Amino acid sequence: MSLPRTPSFRLDGRRALVAGASSGIGFGAAAALAEAGAHVVMAARGEARLKDAVLAVTEAGYAAEALLLDVTDIAAMRDVLAPLGAFDVLVNSAGIARHAPAFETELSNYDAVMAANVKGAHFLAVGVAHGMVEAGKGGSIMTISSQMGHVGGIDRSVYAASKHAVEGMTKSMAIEWGGHGIRVNTVCPTFIRTPLAEQTLKIPERRRWIEEKIKLGRVGEIEDVMGAVVFLASDASALITGTSLLIDGGWTAD
Repeated sequence: MSLPRTPSFRLDGRRALVAGASSGIGFGAAAALAEAGAHVVMAARGEARLKDAVLAVTEAGYAAEALLLDVTDIAAMRDVLAPLGAFDVLVNSAGIARHAPAFETELSNYDAVMAANVKGAHFLAVGVAHGMVEAGKGGSIMTISSQMGHVGGIDRSVYAASKHAVEGMTKSMAIEWGGHGIRVNTVCPTFIRTPLAEQTLKIPERRRWIEEKIKLGRVGEIEDVMGAVVFLASDASALITGTSLLIDGGWTAD
């Protein structure tokens, strides 16, 4: 009897694009993919912080380069992506949050969240998928969504709406692009200790709400997401598409 072999988690020889790579989960995703052997194009719209992030990856001995990219400027994004050729992996971690009670939703905040989290995510995925199809190869596309793409939350009517939209978009893209060997998934973390999350964690009543909902009893760290990104990028997840990988400490279990 022959022994089955575990598919490789390595990404040697592959090119990955990570949007929102200058901080937080995006930076962690870029570092994880680079450590697994990928050449990572780290994209963000803030040049100074992006340079620092790329330098941190390259000084660790991994392959990375910087790309200025604003996912909310669709025309400019298309122009930037066109000459880059095909990627094997896309991780879209670009996004924003403007939390407020639903009664206090400002139109400008609604538009900003939807422009980045939904519109930008849609057209970034489309652009990268086009490159994959034109090159005649498959690949892995993932968006950093949220547990709020599966539940609701206090002061999060707009943010949760954007992430629920990403979940539906992902399923539809997976159906359309599966024949090209392109896998499309989301990674859905709970509250991860980043500068963005600290805005909520510093509010005592919100902190108590979070700690009560996370069954494992702790806020997430960036490292908690990194392995999931490598898994979905690698051959180890070759039959996984159109779904969500929840990293929520059990938040959505009830």
